[in-house]
Amino acid sequence: MPERKNTGFRDARPKLAGQEGHRERLRDRFRSGGAEALPDYELLEMILFRALPRRDTKPLAKALVAKFGTFAEVIHAPEERLQEVDGVGAAVVMELKVVRAAALRLLKSDIMDRPLLNSWEDVLGYCQAVMSYETREQFRILFLDKRNRIIADEVQQEGTVDHTPVYIREIVKRSLELSATAIVLVHNHPSGDPTPSRADIEMTKKIVTAAKNLGIVVHDHIIVGRQGHASLKGLGLI
Repeated sequence: MPERKNTGFRDARPKLAGQEGHRERLRDRFRSGGAEALPDYELLEMILFRALPRRDTKPLAKALVAKFGTFAEVIHAPEERLQEVDGVGAAVVMELKVVRAAALRLLKSDIMDRPLLNSWEDVLGYCQAVMSYETREQFRILFLDKRNRIIADEVQQEGTVDHTPVYIREIVKRSLELSATAIVLVHNHPSGDPTPSRADIEMTKKIVTAAKNLGIVVHDHIIVGRQGHASLKGLGLI
């Protein structure tokens, strides 16, 4: 019997078989118990299966949670921050961003073309998800028709970590273009604290006055941060 040569490489088949067994056990737990049956890092493992089909994804999933803290923080993390973690390449970033986009698309579908008052909690949840993790301020507008249904959701401006320029003329102009009869203003505080500043309050009052002169109602100005949200209407500030 000819002697088998030692090539210096280990047979990778047992390791791959072990990984596939681990993956199948995770899938079984997910099928039987849903996402609640898995801790954050194991849910991340499953997301990474497609990006890294031949690698053990557990160490990377644990490293991501250790760096960012939670599943949500990982999904919302900027690309450049994700790539600070050893093992994160373009495929991993793409997979995580697709998950985020899909989640936001689902949330948005729950509020569009529905009466605002019937879906207010969903609106708040959507704004929180789409804006609270941003590292720069954004100024977003929800445009409503005469039946108070959301007909458009647009980011008007993006600024720095603590300031976004707001152009009242552009807000009114866009409202008229869309035949909107009411709007909801939304912006984020990257600091995490949603407490409105004096500048936030003064700017909101100017928008309310300008919009009112053209028959457009400002229902609210919502400020979101990772610590929650603030409603200027709820606070009696408009």
